[in-house]
Amino acid sequence: MVTRSFGRPSFGRRPIRRAPKRGGFGAQHIDVARFINKSVITEEVEHFVPDHAFVDFQIDGGLKRNIISKGYTAPTPIQDKVIPHILRGADVVGIANTGTGKTAAFVIPLLNKILLNPKDKILIVVPTRELAVQIEDEIRDFAKDMHIYSVCCIGGAGIGPQISGLRRQHSIVIGTPGRLKDLIKRNFINLVNFKTIVLDEADRMLDMGFIADMRFLMAGMPKPRHTLFFSATLSPEIARLIKEFLHEPVSISVKTRDTAQNVEQDIIKIKPGEMKINVLERLLREPEFKKVLVFARTKHGAEKLSRMLETSGFKATSIHGNKSHSQRQYALESFKTNRIQVLVATDVAARGLDISDISHVINYDLPNTHDDYVHRIGRTGRGEKKGKALTFID
Repeated sequence: MVTRSFGRPSFGRRPIRRAPKRGGFGAQHIDVARFINKSVITEEVEHFVPDHAFVDFQIDGGLKRNIISKGYTAPTPIQDKVIPHILRGADVVGIANTGTGKTAAFVIPLLNKILLNPKDKILIVVPTRELAVQIEDEIRDFAKDMHIYSVCCIGGAGIGPQISGLRRQHSIVIGTPGRLKDLIKRNFINLVNFKTIVLDEADRMLDMGFIADMRFLMAGMPKPRHTLFFSATLSPEIARLIKEFLHEPVSISVKTRDTAQNVEQDIIKIKPGEMKINVLERLLREPEFKKVLVFARTKHGAEKLSRMLETSGFKATSIHGNKSHSQRQYALESFKTNRIQVLVATDVAARGLDISDISHVINYDLPNTHDDYVHRIGRTGRGEKKGKALTFID
């Protein structure tokens, strides 16, 4: 095993077998070997050749033009396999690694569905505000000049503008479960009008305790309905929900391994007496650390670490649950546009966020579970790009 201490390999040490268990419920021992893939020889995977091109799909010509204008040429594996089934109206379960184009896989055929049937309404349910905003942005790009309108209904943001949007013409509602349930109870959303629902990052919604809200939404919708279910993992709990919510679904899995092959993973061993913050700062001063996402365990820890980095002269900010929606969006936009080098985050940023060109993910604090680790490091190495993930081990 190769460990690193401030970026330099150290050989001959006794291998560390397990990361220390963190306090609190839900934490688990994670084998440190699972944080490393530098020394693993992997077989070359045959280059994926899609069965379709975007021009082959039976979709509206204007939608095809918008796809091309976004720079899309060939579908990703999940898009290639899923889009034809959604176009023919089948219920679909899509299991795929993060960063593989799942959003476009359902947005493209559903926009075509609205173009064919303008009275149709679609509900998209996601676990986090950031993912909801990201999906709405994708919808706007794909629906350019088509007069298809969406409303984003999320907690942490003012409800007034959301109510105003719901009162105007719209075909798509994207939202987080709690805010959607609130608006339904206030009679601003009538589920009877929605015949299509997408549950995106469904495994994360289970983690966050949204199962009761998911059942509430499903119960209010008409039957039969068109249900699309996307997840990065297929746990026994997810399998039970599939049986409960979907009718004879087509299951598509293009998930090949837990972690992306194009993300180089390694650990940073903190020596006795060495300060983690000092090691982090030295790393961040290396030229290759251009755009870095740092994960901390708690909201307080993320804020404290961000301020310490700012004091040391780094362009840094934080994102966590104690910040307002506008503060979180400002932080994300600053990171996306390279106005800051370092974004310190809790696991609120571990799923769903698609930010280009993150050079490194650093686990300053250990994740609770290996699934959390997988989603954290999935923020780098997006698509065909390379990325690096480093995990601090005390």
